[in-house]
Amino acid sequence: MNTKPMPDGPAPSLELQLTDGTTWSLDAQRPESFTMIVMYRGKHCPVCEKYLKTTQTLADRYEELGVSLGPVSMDDLERAKDSKEEWGIDRFPVAYGMREATALAWGLYLSDSIKDEEPRRFSEPGLFLVRPDGTLHYAAINSMPFGRPDLEDMADAIEFVLEKKYPARGRVAA
Repeated sequence: MNTKPMPDGPAPSLELQLTDGTTWSLDAQRPESFTMIVMYRGKHCPVCEKYLKTTQTLADRYEELGVSLGPVSMDDLERAKDSKEEWGIDRFPVAYGMREATALAWGLYLSDSIKDEEPRRFSEPGLFLVRPDGTLHYAAINSMPFGRPDLEDMADAIEFVLEKKYPARGRVAA
């Protein structure tokens, strides 16, 4: 069953291996404002490549806003390392090996492979802002690679949220 984490509620647990051999844990993050988790489909996705390259280009702006960046996929180590290297991602760590149960806990959609270069199963994209106290402030979940939040707009939105102390929205459970 797919669930959705609720804004102002606790973000689901997230602990994954990084391509450099270390472990990344959401609980251990201490950003000034937010941890921005960019859940991407994997190495097979050219839209993901463009999205992470744009994230890399905006890394300084996000850093100025007190945002730590964390891209995550269900790819295995080899595919994650290849993506990091081939896409030129060197400004932030890349986590891999997210399990289906974890993807579902974050409310992500799952897809089965339709092409040889795709993994058997992978998550569709999501972008989350998690506060330093581990509560969710913002979530954007997609069922396809298209239509993700524009990353420049997201930086502007974070700046607005911080300046105006804008609260999380969408807190009413259906």
